[in-house]
Amino acid sequence: MNMESLKKKLIEYNQEHLLKFWDQLSDKERENLYQDISELDLADVTSYFVNAVHASSSMQNMLDDKVTPIPKENIASLKITDKEQLRVYEKLGLQEIADGKVAVLLMAGGQGTRLGVSYPKGMYNVGLPSGKSLFQLQAERILRLQNMAKKECGKDGEIKWYILTSEATHETTVSFLQKHNYFDLKEKNVKAFKQGMLPCFTLDGKIILDKKYKISKAPDGNGGLYRALKVQGILDDMKHHGIHSVHVHSVDNILIKVADPIFIGYCLSSCTDCGVKVIEKSSPNESVGVVCKVDGIYKVVEYSEISKETAELRSDDGQLIYNAANICNHYFTVDFLHNVAINHEKEMELHAAKKKIPYIDANGNRIEPKSPNGFKIEKFVFDVFEFAKQLSVWEGIREEDFSPLKNADSVGQDCPSTARNDVLKIHKKWLLNAGATSVANDVEISPLLSYAGENLNHMMGLSLEGPCVLE
Repeated sequence: MNMESLKKKLIEYNQEHLLKFWDQLSDKERENLYQDISELDLADVTSYFVNAVHASSSMQNMLDDKVTPIPKENIASLKITDKEQLRVYEKLGLQEIADGKVAVLLMAGGQGTRLGVSYPKGMYNVGLPSGKSLFQLQAERILRLQNMAKKECGKDGEIKWYILTSEATHETTVSFLQKHNYFDLKEKNVKAFKQGMLPCFTLDGKIILDKKYKISKAPDGNGGLYRALKVQGILDDMKHHGIHSVHVHSVDNILIKVADPIFIGYCLSSCTDCGVKVIEKSSPNESVGVVCKVDGIYKVVEYSEISKETAELRSDDGQLIYNAANICNHYFTVDFLHNVAINHEKEMELHAAKKKIPYIDANGNRIEPKSPNGFKIEKFVFDVFEFAKQLSVWEGIREEDFSPLKNADSVGQDCPSTARNDVLKIHKKWLLNAGATSVANDVEISPLLSYAGENLNHMMGLSLEGPCVLE
């Protein structure tokens, strides 16, 4: 251990407090702390703090005079696109799958803390008749799509499934998938990889100690994806397998149309390198980010960054002008991901979130603070829109595309009950559309049977009682 060099570096970046308890540590603990500090690029992480805090304080200014809506020619909607055109998009998407050029990148770094569980959110079971977890539902949608693409195009294309985990969820996620035999996906097509970690800071820029011998760290946000793709060799893997189109989404949307062939087909036909799926805001004050332009550059603007008056603006047809709710559902080409990871990752905006972060006080006691005492620094996945040559926006339908699982049932929204009900509601609609005479409220359709309401003609004339699962 070269302590002189380490101390010198810490003094240079005003972080010498990290060695305050050095004399009280065992040899093993000293080794841990030395390793922890040595792994930090102090020039980088301290500049991250300065930049993130500066960006966050400048974000206090309202953006009303800088925002403009998405240009009409850059947005299309499922609701007003005719069936023939939708079929063209779907065939393009299925052909891309059949050609083996599609990957799904699932962002699954979050634990189910707000749901009241300590395991990864993807393992959560909302209480559907099948008892399937989010991971299983999403894996089975991939299997169904592969079958649809084979039937449509006569080729056995396979979808690669990349799963972005975090320090907290990686091991549990991998063993869960192994235990369930990857839900019948081929093991070689499933690859989990970890997002990076960044140190937590006090409000005045000191790196926080979580233990006397351990730095407090937090995941670098879903925007840490781009660095992880490069560092963990995932970009190389994608290129090696000839992937062209990547569908990126978060784990907690139970209605997610994984690798949606219509969305992919629309992006392919638009020759876009970056696509975003949105839904219509439910009301002007819904707490969601909105895709729009800020000073001519595509951004996601948080609801708190524009005034109530701007949020309520409507066009002549009565539609909200700022209506494109961001639902963390993206299309990227591999070339775009490569360009971001190699050339633009360090230019990405940084966000400082004030949090309650446990810390070691001056006397060496570990304190659980009652109010926010520090910053976690993170990047957001959508902060790469500005690097796109061509960005296209596809508007889906809330009831078919979005039901997030964030809270415990006691909250009453975005919770297991609403997620379960939204799945069963759309399955009932599919069955009635297919000609079933009556359907109970607890009839579930396996994703292996139907991806989006197709393949249900044999239900015509049937009366379906629940709880049951149609396999």
